[in-house]
Amino acid sequence: MDRKDFSSSEEFALKLDSFDPLAEFRSRFYQIPGSIYMDGNSLGLLSKDAEETLLRVLDEWKTLGIGGWSRGNPPWISYAEHLGRLESRLVGAEPEEVVVSGSTTVNLHTLVATFFKPEGERRKILADVLNFPSDLYAIDAQIRLKGGNSRRDLVLVESRDGHIIDEDDVIDAMSEEISVAVLPSVLYRSGQLLDMERLTREAHERGIIIGFDCSHSVGVVPHYFDKWGVDFAFWCNYKYMNGGPGATASLYVNKRHFGERPGLAGWFGNDRSTMFNMDKAFDPAKDASAWQIGTTFMLSTAPIEGSLRIMLEAGIEKIREKSLKITGYLMSLIDEMLSWEPYNYSIVTPREPERRGGHVGVGHEEAYRISEALKARGVIPDFRPPNIIRLAPVPLYVSYHEVWQVAQHLKEIIDNREYERYPKQRGIVT
Repeated sequence: MDRKDFSSSEEFALKLDSFDPLAEFRSRFYQIPGSIYMDGNSLGLLSKDAEETLLRVLDEWKTLGIGGWSRGNPPWISYAEHLGRLESRLVGAEPEEVVVSGSTTVNLHTLVATFFKPEGERRKILADVLNFPSDLYAIDAQIRLKGGNSRRDLVLVESRDGHIIDEDDVIDAMSEEISVAVLPSVLYRSGQLLDMERLTREAHERGIIIGFDCSHSVGVVPHYFDKWGVDFAFWCNYKYMNGGPGATASLYVNKRHFGERPGLAGWFGNDRSTMFNMDKAFDPAKDASAWQIGTTFMLSTAPIEGSLRIMLEAGIEKIREKSLKITGYLMSLIDEMLSWEPYNYSIVTPREPERRGGHVGVGHEEAYRISEALKARGVIPDFRPPNIIRLAPVPLYVSYHEVWQVAQHLKEIIDNREYERYPKQRGIVT
């Protein structure tokens, strides 16, 4: 919908809610009393479905003990692959190409360790300056482990405005010196969605392996990894996937790379048929499960099963449809009500629907103190330095009326100068 299709009236917000096909899913999530939750791009809310599957696994542990590895429902030994088959439907992959395992950064390490093979003049990794810092830490470590130096061997694409990465600039940086490119699907500050299909095509035309950190897109944006030809991907499951704090992460490896020896090997990457032979030689599985390292974290993985149940029932295409509509609505309210003096809010997220993920980056010179004032009013956002308030109207549990209320809060915080009550010094967790 275009900006002209929205109205800033409360009645219009209520009307949008009355026609929302996903409204029924809100009741399956635990809402935080007295709050409007706009931070699902950092940590999604707990659903009753996720609670149910966690309690089931706890009961299996209580009643079966070690027998849960073979007699759980499903058996714990294959739980990572079982959930990977379910999640593959959200990312456009074959069932055997996705596994729920490890943590986001550990998965990045094992994937880069596999595919980064500095040889000849191809000795560099391509990333971007706006990437989540943890990814850059891991990439730096992998370069050093391969005998390189990040000052020389890490190529960072610069941003033209501090918020957006231009795909043309990424492609221009794809020189014959690049071995592997690791990029975010969605930039964590601005919410820009990169054109993964185009970047993959351009990388492959230049002989470059390419992978994506999809932590800020899986669960709110459809992906088509196989169709696009993506080599690998990894993501967390605690944001839009609502798997809980520290939930087990996921990884994808395109089937054309099956048989490639994982760069980091571990017990759970072994072929299941020989796993308990206790051989000294690693016998990697024949699919993406080869990239597992350690034993499945059952209590951090079980909630993901319930979350996937909701996701698949709602449908990722319908989730995306509402996400675009509700983020567009939020941007229209800010444009119409808050973009001039004395409010001076700005939007750093791309306006084009195909270029934005699931959250809206709102810029303001007093962003941190405004975030604190929002929390005092019962609105839960998050802040990213230097001046971005991130607002995530998650389609499954945030209403249009709540978005309308958030806009009123943003207005009144400036009208009443409430942000001045808070120190400029940030807390540890923002």
